Amino acid sequence: MGQPDIFDRHALKLRWQRALKNVGNGADFLMRLVAEDIEDRLATIKRDFPVALDVGGHSSLVEEALGRAPNVGTVFRMDILCPTNKGTSPACVIDDAQPPLKDESVDLIVSALHLHLVNDLPGTLIQLNRALRPDGLLLATLPGADTLNELRDVLMRAEIDVAGGVSPRVSPFADTRDLGGLLQRAGFALPVADVDRMTVRYDNLFGLLKDLRVMGATSVLTDRPRTPLRRDVLLRAAELYATDYSDPDGRIRATFSLVTISGWKPHESQQKPLKPGSGKVSLAEVLKDTSKS
Repeated sequence: MGQPDIFDRHALKLRWQRALKNVGNGADFLMRLVAEDIEDRLATIKRDFPVALDVGGHSSLVEEALGRAPNVGTVFRMDILCPTNKGTSPACVIDDAQPPLKDESVDLIVSALHLHLVNDLPGTLIQLNRALRPDGLLLATLPGADTLNELRDVLMRAEIDVAGGVSPRVSPFADTRDLGGLLQRAGFALPVADVDRMTVRYDNLFGLLKDLRVMGATSVLTDRPRTPLRRDVLLRAAELYATDYSDPDGRIRATFSLVTISGWKPHESQQKPLKPGSGKVSLAEVLKDTSKS
């Protein structure tokens, strides 16, 4: 069986090409936040990474953040398209479904807001693991399951109310625990997945949709409808949004859940979990001492 065709890769390239024309206009705030977070996380790691890859950055923000990190050496950006207009060109243009990476060739792989759009995430994680040298690090940020839950809800209800049916309008996002499990299955040691939730406020639904278009973050599901939402459906969705997800000042809320995953290529120097039964103090003794206090 071939890989699942969940996302329309051609549509994704077109969305990102449009987004690259708007780098720096404020709508790339999510990518800027993620790039800053990656830089902060790397600053806490007491280890050097001579060769680093930015996989699927589709702008230079993450590449620049890696370049500022004192423990990161040479940085290569790999993308599925060659940027035009604003932004620097990547080191190479690849099909990220089959990244042409040599086994054990890099020390750090970073991906920002990209891996959720590959059609075979488990397979991609396995290939990235193979590309890392022993004790190399994968650090990636993906939208989590709560992302745009308000938008998904009002679009679904509006279509049912007005059109009598529902179509997939917002891409699915992975659960935090599922992502941690995928890291482990892909062979990463010390897998960690943590989530940061942020709320962004807009004047109305149309302001949110405009930002998503400028970001290149509108749906690229293969099964998405090929016709735009009807005006009456959009107006009903805007009404539902204003009623159910607005603050006292009338502005609406949009949730973005950012899941950061990290995993290390196994190495003998890494901390190992203790074997069952190797503890020197029994749980029963600890609980008995606690009950006396």
